[in-house]
Amino acid sequence: MRTLICVPARIGSTRFPRKPLHPISGRSLLERVVQVARVAAKQTGSDYVVAVDHEEVAEHCRHIGAPFVMTDPEHPSGTDRALAASRVHGTHPEFVLNLQGDAPFTPPEHVSALIQAAAMRPDADVFTPVIRLDWNGLDELREHKKAHPFSGTTCVRRDDGTALWFSKNILPAIRKEVKLRETDKLSPVFRHIGLYGYRVDALERFNELGLGYYEQMEGLEQLRFLENGMVVHAEEVQPPKLSMSGVDTPSDAELAAQLIAKFGDPFDHLETGL
Repeated sequence: MRTLICVPARIGSTRFPRKPLHPISGRSLLERVVQVARVAAKQTGSDYVVAVDHEEVAEHCRHIGAPFVMTDPEHPSGTDRALAASRVHGTHPEFVLNLQGDAPFTPPEHVSALIQAAAMRPDADVFTPVIRLDWNGLDELREHKKAHPFSGTTCVRRDDGTALWFSKNILPAIRKEVKLRETDKLSPVFRHIGLYGYRVDALERFNELGLGYYEQMEGLEQLRFLENGMVVHAEEVQPPKLSMSGVDTPSDAELAAQLIAKFGDPFDHLETGL
């Protein structure tokens, strides 16, 4: 299966201009994500590429030794940019993994797990990781949602990984939770991680479909696949050692630097893992 790991890197973010080039603890945000892609590509025998929209980002790719393709600055999302990159990449990939350019702490193992799952499940169209929460994790998510009800997504899935639904609500409801806490160390709740791999034909179809009703209600683009009868595989992975939501603002970048100072730089571990 010809696989391409794509890192969309858009320079014109409204909330965070020139975001891919912003330094975090001595390395640009883009360089950190590229290192994840580089290691995952080595682990799986895949190719990787940065989808850029500006010559300044292209020049930075040359500086850090990352392959890149130029894409239209008007593409509305990273998904569109990944599709555009797949169309012009010389390998003509069958499977494209969209590694978000604002997720520097993504474990390469999560990327590799989706690529391996795609090789095992030819019936599925889309692949995305989930983490089964322990009870403390579930309590923390519930507390977080009191102030941020639309932050954090859960997934209901079958035992084979087939996703039944995604929601900003915490699913499933647990009727006999007290008893379940006594017998199982893990809760039945899976938290979704925003990393996606697509078969190229599924990505092409996604791009042609209009917004789904529930996609708009929940604000979750993966529901467009489910609403149109496509198969989404939710692969269970282990929690990352260092975790935060995407770097969307300068304050997020400061938080990332604080986490690195506190827990160590994952970039260094990735280097030694090559």
